[in-house]
Amino acid sequence: MNQTRLLDRVREALRVRHYSLRTEETYLQWIRRFILFNDKRHPDEMGEEEVRNFLSHLAVVGKVAASTQNQALSALLFLYGKVLDRELDWLQGMTRAKQPKRLPVVLTREEVARLFAEMSGTNALVASLLYGTGMRVMEGVRLRVKDVDFAYRVITVREGKGNKDRSVPLPEAIVAPLQAQLARVRALHNADLELGFGSVYLPHALERKYPSANREWGWQYVFPATKRSVDPLTDVVQRHHWSEQRVQRALRRAAQLSFITKRISLHVLRHSFATHLLEAGYDIRTIQELLGHSDVTTTMIYTHVAGRGAAGVRSPLDGLAGTRKD
Repeated sequence: MNQTRLLDRVREALRVRHYSLRTEETYLQWIRRFILFNDKRHPDEMGEEEVRNFLSHLAVVGKVAASTQNQALSALLFLYGKVLDRELDWLQGMTRAKQPKRLPVVLTREEVARLFAEMSGTNALVASLLYGTGMRVMEGVRLRVKDVDFAYRVITVREGKGNKDRSVPLPEAIVAPLQAQLARVRALHNADLELGFGSVYLPHALERKYPSANREWGWQYVFPATKRSVDPLTDVVQRHHWSEQRVQRALRRAAQLSFITKRISLHVLRHSFATHLLEAGYDIRTIQELLGHSDVTTTMIYTHVAGRGAAGVRSPLDGLAGTRKD
C-alpha cells in the first residue's frame, strides 16, 4: 500500500467520524511528517521505537511547544488505532508533554474600547460579537442565521467544543448592526440563488436528509465569505463563512494603532469577556455555562486576573507610604 492510499484511508476515517476539516488537515500533515522522518517507511512496519524517536525529535530538535507535540501524538494515535487497527497499549499510555500553566491575557474595558475604535466593517462586528458573548472564534464566524434570536436576545451556539450546544446573550449594543448585516447577507443570498448557487455546507448527514436545506435562509452564515469557493469535502461551489484570519489580522492591526502592547489574539476577547463578568459580580458557575467549560476549574483561572488573585492583594510596599525620606 503506498503513502497516497494510506492518507486516503485516514481522510475517510476522519470524515466518517465527523472530524473538522481543520483537524483532518492537521492529522494528515503530522502523519506525512512521521512517514518522511522514517525514510518513507509504511507506518504498519513501524512501532514504539519509531514513534518515540519522532516525538522526541520534535521536542529536542524542533523545540516545539507541548501542545504541538501532543497534537502529533493524537494524530498517530488515530492512525494506529482507527486506520491500521493496531491497539498499541504503549501508545495509549504514552505520557503527553505537560503544557505550562499560563495566565490568560486580558484587556481592560478601556483597552477593548480603544481596540474597537480602530476597527470597522465585518471584522469589527465579529470582534464585538466575540467579546460580547464569549464565543470562541470559530463559533462566531460559523454562526447561522437561524441561531440568532432577536426577540429573546439570545444566540444559540451549535456543536461547540465537546459537541455541545449552549446559549449566550445577544448584546443589545450589536442588535442594530447585526440586523443590518443580515439585510446585506439576505440580498447576497438572493443574488446567489438567482445565479444557481446559494448553498452552504451542512453538518453531518443533514444534506442527505434535507436536500434543499442548504439553500434555505436560516442555514446561511451570518458572516459569509465575499466570494464563492469550492468545498474541499464535496467539490460543490458554495459560499463559505468569513475568514477568521481576516478578523485576526484586523485585530492585531487595531492593537498597533491603539498602542496596546499586550499579546493580542481573538481568544483574548473571550478571556476579557469572562474576566469582566467576574469583576461585575457574576458567579463562576454562570460564567462556566456561558463559556461552555466542562469543568469549573477551567473557568477558575479567571479569578487570578479579576482582582481576586494577585491583583487583589495589597503589596506591603504600599503600606510604607509616607515613611520614605526625601
